[in-house]
Amino acid sequence: MSSLTIRLATITDVPLILHFIRGLAEYERLPDAVVATEALLAEQLFGERPGAEVLIAEWDGAPAGFALFCHNFSTFLGRRGLWLEDLFVEPAHRGRGIGKALLARLAAIAVERDCGRLEWSVLDWNTDAIGFYRSLGAVAMDEWTTFRVTGADLAILARGVKEE
Repeated sequence: MSSLTIRLATITDVPLILHFIRGLAEYERLPDAVVATEALLAEQLFGERPGAEVLIAEWDGAPAGFALFCHNFSTFLGRRGLWLEDLFVEPAHRGRGIGKALLARLAAIAVERDCGRLEWSVLDWNTDAIGFYRSLGAVAMDEWTTFRVTGADLAILARGVKEE
């Protein structure tokens, strides 16, 4: 009988985490967007001030998927929440309930930590994922628009001056 194990990642999992990140980028049609390195992930995930945590899913002892998450905060709820940054299951392991099990574990962590919510984003073209998330009781926050500042614009904003 096949078995699923979900565990917290350790620093020795950094190469595997980067492998999953690259697999997700391929799936999302963004392979050139990955600039993360093993050294950067080791520092950011397992250094002095870890910025996120990672769950690793294993099917019969083989790596099958991951979920990378961190805390956010809701001022309206007055409580922390969990933000799921990435969820990925290897194509060969899809259809076995691994994604649902990872989300269930995240929900359990949120409850254990007294979080007010679990949130994530999904690309609007990913109708399979949207349907899956809705089947779990997730509600789309269609009235919200995500904004992002990166690269040179982030540096400019940090200086407090927008160059025209």
